[in-house]
Amino acid sequence: MSAVLDQRPAPPADRLLPAPPKRRTRLLALPEARWALAALVLFLIALSLDLLGAPAWLWVPLYAVVYITGGWEPGWEGLKALKDKTLDVDLLMVVAALGAASIGQVLDGALLIVIFATSGALEAVATARTADSVRGLLDVAPSTATRLLPDGGEESVPADILTVGDVILVRPGERVGADGQVLDGTSDVDQATITGEPLPVAKQVGDEVFAGTVNGTGALRVLVEREPADSVIARIVKMVEEASETKAPTQLFIEKVEQRYSIGMVVATLAVFAVPLAFGDGLQPALLRAMTFMIVASPCAVVLSTMPPLLSAIANAGRHGVLAKSAVVMERLGQIDTVALDKTGTLTEGAPQVTDIRPHPASGLDEHGLLALAAAAEHPSEHPLARAVVQAARERGLTLAASTDFASAPGSGVTATVGGRAIRVGSPALAAAGGQDIGGVVRALEDEGRTAVLVLRDDIPVGVLGIADRLRPDAKATVAALTELTGRAPVLLTGDNERAARHVAAEVGITDVRAGLLPQDKVAAVKEWEAEGRRVLVVGDGVNDAPALAAAHSGIAMGKAGSDLALETADAVVVRDELATIPAIVGLSRRARRLMVQNLVIAGIFITALVAWDLIGTLPLPLGVAGHEGSTVIVGLNGLRLLRERAWTGSLGKDCP
Repeated sequence: MSAVLDQRPAPPADRLLPAPPKRRTRLLALPEARWALAALVLFLIALSLDLLGAPAWLWVPLYAVVYITGGWEPGWEGLKALKDKTLDVDLLMVVAALGAASIGQVLDGALLIVIFATSGALEAVATARTADSVRGLLDVAPSTATRLLPDGGEESVPADILTVGDVILVRPGERVGADGQVLDGTSDVDQATITGEPLPVAKQVGDEVFAGTVNGTGALRVLVEREPADSVIARIVKMVEEASETKAPTQLFIEKVEQRYSIGMVVATLAVFAVPLAFGDGLQPALLRAMTFMIVASPCAVVLSTMPPLLSAIANAGRHGVLAKSAVVMERLGQIDTVALDKTGTLTEGAPQVTDIRPHPASGLDEHGLLALAAAAEHPSEHPLARAVVQAARERGLTLAASTDFASAPGSGVTATVGGRAIRVGSPALAAAGGQDIGGVVRALEDEGRTAVLVLRDDIPVGVLGIADRLRPDAKATVAALTELTGRAPVLLTGDNERAARHVAAEVGITDVRAGLLPQDKVAAVKEWEAEGRRVLVVGDGVNDAPALAAAHSGIAMGKAGSDLALETADAVVVRDELATIPAIVGLSRRARRLMVQNLVIAGIFITALVAWDLIGTLPLPLGVAGHEGSTVIVGLNGLRLLRERAWTGSLGKDCP
């Protein structure tokens, strides 16, 4: 377990696992957020004055300022998009808002402006926070490293100037300065940021180590084998950035439809105005008919066909501990047909725990006695396995005897004197001294995916402890639910070893297992499936999962122990780490999509009827406005049905809500 081969004093506290500084863009540092906030505040003030019956000269100017503060930026972007012959949806919303104001619907237009300004601000914040986390990942790698000189001396140098062939010294508790190979020393290295493995890995001469991983209590001399820009941690940053930049631009389904619809509406409005005028109709009647046509055919009801169901689904999911970052995310989650799951911290809880206590029949110890003996010896150790043993003893209320003469050796274990007896706790390699009985127990535990820890008293084996990263209680049910939703079983993508991965997969019902993967390997698997036309959902929690989360059609991060980069890169976050919410939100997204189709049909019927009335007969403007607003209210209320509790609990069902 933990080891101290280098007897020099431990490094000072400020050198032990320094927390990378937070790089957070302040909310109001973004112009989109400032303009949206100003529009919202002014709208609320104007609305209050309006509802309280204040004179119009007080609240009408405020509404006008709302149009300016919230609408100028999307309007300007829309005008620039026209240069590329693209009719931007934001520009259409600004035009629709101005159209509403022109017929006296000032409140409706201002509300539309505020909604779209707020949506744009939230998107800008999400983009900035993702960029913050990508930059912050660079802080995982140390800024300096100790380079050994040919004459036996040493010097502290910036880590980014290390070159291939340099030899560096990594003291206990320090982060490894570069990717390389161990030349001398043994230690346990926590490389969860790279591979996701839950336990530190024993490193000895010839083993590979990665920049940014955390050394245990041994000292290592490492030969640098990669330039800093080519290190695994640097490649993770690059992969996340590339995936974020090259991922196809996402649009809501309605935005794709609305491009053509809106162009058609503009052309038709001009025709409704110009044709009667050309045949001798008066200017005022032609203008009134065209204005009525523009109102009843405007895309407001069409837009609201999608937003209320998606926003209601987002709100419902949020109440149940799942944060979807946008309406686009909520829509895309329902499109997935393949799921890739990480193991450590996703299917499992991500922390080792004692699962088995096997005292030797001839030891005279029961389970509590064996655990108390091992915990007393392990108590001074900082190794994760040692902490798991001590925690298990505490949970059982066991009293730990005092220990002396504590010592440890990497990859082997610890020794201590407890009650005048020499106690050794550690590697199953020590089982050779215990004969077939102990060896059989060790093999049985390892076959079950456990880490076997041997306990010896005066060099005589007295028992074995089994330690494992415990499976989440809802893991098996979640896998079954995702299989039913997508028509194929999820795939397990993990950096952990093959045996541990296959054991967990067998427990939850997964047959496709890909183990020992580095971050780039996970991305390659996702891209392979995407090339086959699949829409992949990746679920993970670590830095090593972030590139795959970014590359996938959709990504969900586990929130409690998730890394900042994974949380910001993912499209949605499971706040309470409840796996069962993943199939639930996928099902909820599919119900929202069905409601969107229903709403589009309703909006289409209203628009068709009102447009036909206006063209064939004479539709009074107030009646046209009432019909238009009525259709808007109906589709809005229909979308709000997803706020009900039953929409969540029944989200795995196949019936429409």
